[in-house]
Amino acid sequence: MELNEYLSSTLAEAGYGGAEVQKTPIGTKITLFVMRPGLVIGRKGSGIRDLTTRLEQQFNLQNAQVSVTEVTKPELNPHIMANRIAQLIERGTAFRRASLWTINTIMGAGAMGVEITVSGKLRGERAHFEKHSAGIIPKSGKIADEVVKSSTNSLLTKMGLVGIKLKISVREDIPRDFDLSEESESKTRGENEGVSEGGSENRDIQPDSEIKTESKDIINSEVKEIAVNKSET
Repeated sequence: MELNEYLSSTLAEAGYGGAEVQKTPIGTKITLFVMRPGLVIGRKGSGIRDLTTRLEQQFNLQNAQVSVTEVTKPELNPHIMANRIAQLIERGTAFRRASLWTINTIMGAGAMGVEITVSGKLRGERAHFEKHSAGIIPKSGKIADEVVKSSTNSLLTKMGLVGIKLKISVREDIPRDFDLSEESESKTRGENEGVSEGGSENRDIQPDSEIKTESKDIINSEVKEIAVNKSET
């Protein structure tokens, strides 16, 4: 939590969108998600080296390895969009207008649903909260853990402290019921080819009508022979 707050304040201009921390046998691996990686890396890597040194000293990290990844769709990143709401409110934009603008932007980017909660002293001395939502936001179950991404942010205004909580559900993260692999596709293709080949083989077989006519001809010839024999006797 402290690391996330430090990175969000330090990398605000770069468009900080979250971080992943992994413990490895040789040290700590930190992956940063930002909108503008060049501001983090710096000239000839000087910026990322300074950031690595500060993280090791401030958070007692051993052999920290920091990597930077660019966020391809910032509109679907809750950290970035929560920071945008905070920046709009700091500039004097009404919190309702900032929330509705953010909802339209996120839904326009292809999100399945979004929910924004703004709490604090919004319009008077008495604190309250307002919730704005659009689309579908799963609330419980495994699908909620896999699909919904959330972020919180806060800012200090003249009225007091204001908190922002943002939830985004991404349609691409929904698990599929089944995946059609290449092996299954090749099997289905082979079966279809076998069926078509079998159909072509059946075409070579004589139809039932021809078999019946041949059998009738054989019976008629036998009857004629019997009749001839009787007449001779």
